[in-house]
Order: sequence, then C-alpha cells, then structure tokens
Amino acid sequence: MTPTRVAPVPLILASVALAAAALRQVQACWGATEAEVAEALPGDDLLPAAGLVATRAVDIAAPPGKVWPWIAQLGQGRGGFYSYDALENLAGCDIHSAGRIVSEWQDVAVGDEVRLAPEVGLEVAAVSPAEHLVLHGGVAPGLPAPPYDFTWAFVLRPTPDGGTRMLVRERYGWERPWVRPLVEAVQVVSFVMTERMLRGIRDRAEVTS
Repeated sequence: MTPTRVAPVPLILASVALAAAALRQVQACWGATEAEVAEALPGDDLLPAAGLVATRAVDIAAPPGKVWPWIAQLGQGRGGFYSYDALENLAGCDIHSAGRIVSEWQDVAVGDEVRLAPEVGLEVAAVSPAEHLVLHGGVAPGLPAPPYDFTWAFVLRPTPDGGTRMLVRERYGWERPWVRPLVEAVQVVSFVMTERMLRGIRDRAEVTS
C-alpha cells in the first residue's frame, strides 16, 4: 500500500496566507480599475502614510447632481448608509436608511459631524457638492484613544454618457503593530457593507433621476 503524501505544514500555511492576501486585494478594490486604485483622490492628504487603503467603485446611470443628495444625507439619525440596516442595528448603530431625499439633510459643511452610531461620529473634512465628501476620524468606541486614524472619501465623476462614476476610498493609519489585524478584520466587514451601500446609492439615484 502506497503511503499517502501529506503536504508539509509550512506549505499549507503559505498557501492559505497567499489565498487570504489575494482575497484582501480583491475586496479592497472591488469595482475599481487599476488606474483608480493608484490615483490620488480628495482626502488622501489627510492621511498620507496610510497602512491600508481600499478603493471601491460603481457606475450609476444618473448624473452627479442626482447622486449627490443621497451622499449629502449620509449618517445615523439622517439618511443612514443604504446598506444592511439590520446588521448595523445588531451592533446598536440605530440606522434607518432613507428611501427618499430629505431637504433638511442636504446642508453639509466642513466641521459637521456625520454619525456612524449614536455615540460615534466622523468629521466632515472636505466637501464640494456633486463632486466629493471626505470624512475623517478614528472609530473605536470604548477605548481611551482611537487605535487608528481613518478617512472616508466619496467621489463623484461625470461620465460621457451622462452618468456618474462613484468611488469610495477608505484609508487607515496606525502606529501600534497590533492594530493591523484589527483593521484587516474591520475591512472584511467594510467590504460587505460598502458593496451594498454602493448598490443602494446607485439604485436610489437611478430611480429618482
């Protein structure tokens, strides 16, 4: 009887690590082209030495002016995030994504707070209506200081066919080595929620266009 050959443990671990790295790369640039991943976007200068960057994108069959109102009203206590509300609310975020544009939520200015949950918010760092919105801040409730810095940029670009190319970029920066596994875990959740958010914004904008 021929003995069964078993792959060495280091080889198995290396294969798993390579597969995990490939998966992280795919989810970190979902929908985006190589050029979009590489180019500078508004807000990059706030965190130039980011340890992890994710750039995701979607095409929307509506002009930027029709997409922007859905971006302007992002936030807990406002229009929500157009993603999986039930999952967010399991974490106590109290999110209720809007199905309509609300005029009272359209004014966004630098320095405003956009809440992720009742006690967790990001600050508006840059805004240009129908072009971009950049949020900035660490998100780590319950800790004495955020373990990582974070920027979240929403960028709208007109396309030749009258539509919009929407890019969403997250940048994370940290100093403590133990933070990286935490950020990578956050990124898995972020991919699931962001992919749904992009589709949620697209669907709403196309219906109201």
